[in-house]
This record gives sequence, C-alpha cells and structure tokens, in this order.
Amino acid sequence: MRRSLRAVAALVTAVALLVGGLSQAASADDLSHKRSQLESQATANKQQQQSLQSSIEDLSGQLAQTESDLLTIQGQLQAAQQKLAAATTALATAQREQQQIAGELADAQTQQSQIAQQISDGQAQQAQLRDAVGAMAREAYRDGGDVSGISAILAAQSTDDFLNTYTMLAAAQRAQAGVFDHLTELQAQARNQAARMQSVQQKIAELKQAADQKVADANQATTDAAAASAQVQNLQQQAQAKQVSLQSQITVAQQQDAALQASTAQIESDLKKVIAAQAAQAAAQHSSAAPGQAPPGAWFADPTANSPIYVTSEFGWRLQPILHVYRLHAGIDLMDHCGQNVYAGRDGTVVWAKYLPGYGNQVMLDHGWVNGQSLMSSYSHMIRFVVSPGQHVTAGQVLGYAGMTGGDSTGCHLHFEVHINGTPVNPRPYLGLPPA
Repeated sequence: MRRSLRAVAALVTAVALLVGGLSQAASADDLSHKRSQLESQATANKQQQQSLQSSIEDLSGQLAQTESDLLTIQGQLQAAQQKLAAATTALATAQREQQQIAGELADAQTQQSQIAQQISDGQAQQAQLRDAVGAMAREAYRDGGDVSGISAILAAQSTDDFLNTYTMLAAAQRAQAGVFDHLTELQAQARNQAARMQSVQQKIAELKQAADQKVADANQATTDAAAASAQVQNLQQQAQAKQVSLQSQITVAQQQDAALQASTAQIESDLKKVIAAQAAQAAAQHSSAAPGQAPPGAWFADPTANSPIYVTSEFGWRLQPILHVYRLHAGIDLMDHCGQNVYAGRDGTVVWAKYLPGYGNQVMLDHGWVNGQSLMSSYSHMIRFVVSPGQHVTAGQVLGYAGMTGGDSTGCHLHFEVHINGTPVNPRPYLGLPPA
C-alpha cells in the first residue's frame, strides 16, 4: 500500500470533527431516519413557500422578499444537510471497507510468510537429500561401481557372513529408495507451494490495489464532507442574518399593521358620519339608478384599464403567515399595471382623496342610497389621484393612476372596496363577477 491505514484513520478522524460531530459509525437505520426527517422538512418548507406566495399581497415587498429568501435558504440548508449525511455515510463505508481489506491483506501476507517458510524448509531438505545421494554415489564409486553389492555377497567367508552382508545391502537399498522417494515428494510439494505462492502474491497485489482505491475513496469522501460542512455553516450564517433582518422588518410591519387598523377604524367612523348626513336627506333623495357602463345585473363598471376584470386576491379573513395575525381583506385586488387609469365604477361624489396608512392614496366615492341602503366604494394604492373632495364624478371618469402606495403593497394593483351601510362587503357580485 502506498499509504498506511493509520494515515487514513487520522484523516477520517479529522473529517469527523470537521462535520460537526456527525458520527461516522452511525448505523444505516439512523442515517435513513435522518434523511427521512430532512425530506419531511423539505416538504413542509415547500408548503410554507406556497402559503407565503398565496398571501404575498399582504406584505411589504422587502419583508416578503426577506421571508422568501429565508425559506429558500432553509430549503438549501436541508439539501446541504442531506448531502453532508450522504458524505458522512460514504466516509464511514470507506472506513469499514478499508478495515475489511486490511484484515484480508494481513491474512494473505501471513499465508505468504508461511508458504515462504515452507518453501525454504523444503529447499533445505532437498539439499540434504541431494547430499545424501551424492554421498551414496561416491561410496559406490569407491566400491568399484557395484551398486548391487553382488561382489560383496560372493566374497562372503561363511553363511553368517553372507546373511549379514545381504541384510546390510538390503537395508542400504531400501534407504536409498526412500531417499529418492522423499526427494520426489519434496519436489512435488515445492511445485505446489510455488503455485500457492503465486496465487497469494496475486491476491496481495489485488488487495493493495483495492486498498489504494479505498484511500482515494476516503480522500474524496473527506473532501465532499468538508465542502458539505462548509456549505451548511455558510447557509446557517445566512439564515441567521436573514432571521435577524426579518425580525426587525416584522417589527416595522407590525407598526404598519397597527396603522392600517387605525385607518380602517377611521374610515368606519368617517363613513358613519356620511351615512348620518345621507339619512337626513333620505326622504327627498332615493337614488336607485344603475350606473351607465355597468354590466347587466352589476352595480359597478370595471374600475381598471383591463378587460376582462382579473382578480388577484379575494375578499375575506386570512392569516398573515409572517405576522401571525388574522386580517380582513376588506376588498378585492384587481390587476392594474403601474400608471394605468383608475376609473369610477359608478356615478358619485368624492368623499375624500387622501393618503391612508396601509391603503396608500385612496379615493372614497359616495353613491347615495341604492335600494334603501347607503352605497360607497373606495380605490386604493394609486400613484396619485386627480379628483378632490366634494367633486361629482360619473361612471368611467378617471380618478387617478394605479400604483403600489401603502405599507403592505407589493406591486402595482387596484384595491377595490364596496361599502353598504358603512360595512365592507365582497365586491364580486357588485361587479357582475361569479363567485370565486
């Protein structure tokens, strides 16, 4: 191996510290549970983003953008945490595989040592046997080359001498045959050991190559884990900064919301005064005429420069997801581009044309008594108005130009309200629009 396992282990330990205490030895179940949690968080984050988008018209542009940025960062953070968990898993896997390969390599090297020792012992025994064979050959040569011993037998002086000589010769031949058999066996063992040695050496080479690859895998996993950890830390810092900014903006938005509620209360109070004045003249003035340009069945003509009317936000109570307060969206928001004309939806008299917190530049029109009820309408968020209090206007007359003035306006549009007896009602049916 080109790098020691100790060095790799040290590298693994360093990465474990770097990723902020995530355990390399975490079980597969733990990691799977972690991924499941992150996926659930991502789903909740997406739903929260959708909720934010659906109520974005209730926020100031900067506050909405900050909240959206925070949700985006949180989504990125969850993805980065998943990436970090995956890198940590890969690192732990590489470490386990390294340990397994190290064990296999140690076993193979032990086998190599054992086979090498066996080969060495066999070679020593073969050398001894070859020496014995040589000694026997030299002895036979000194005896005149008669390896069978017949001459010695024939030279026997007596029967006992003959038997002793024969017995010795037989024993010598058996020993000689045994030497050759043992030598043949040792040579066969040597060939088998050489084949085993070649196989073990090949396995060692493969294990070393695998170990080197695991070192590379561990290095890559270390790099990935370090990068993922840095990304997590960076995103956490961004999220913290956005949270601080968001909180300060929420404080401002809460103040704006309080101002909006005050404006709404003032509108109600002022309308009651107008209605009281109308009631004094009710016996002499009962106006029930329909507006000149209103569609059949409707009380108001299209107050925008766009046709058909396009509603971007409906009337009704809603929970503001950032401020966590319920608000009555007392009208409907109609699509109107910046600077486009805003028209009177019905003949009437300008009650006021002024700036109101939360509504921006607003024109309130009094349409008198219709079907025995006080009818008024308001037009908010204009860049500017071109009418004055007390001025009589006709349906289709320009009141001002669409804009986005007011504390909670995120883009140019017309906020249109209808008030009957001083109470805001859903403008949809009065514009001839079907239910939402």
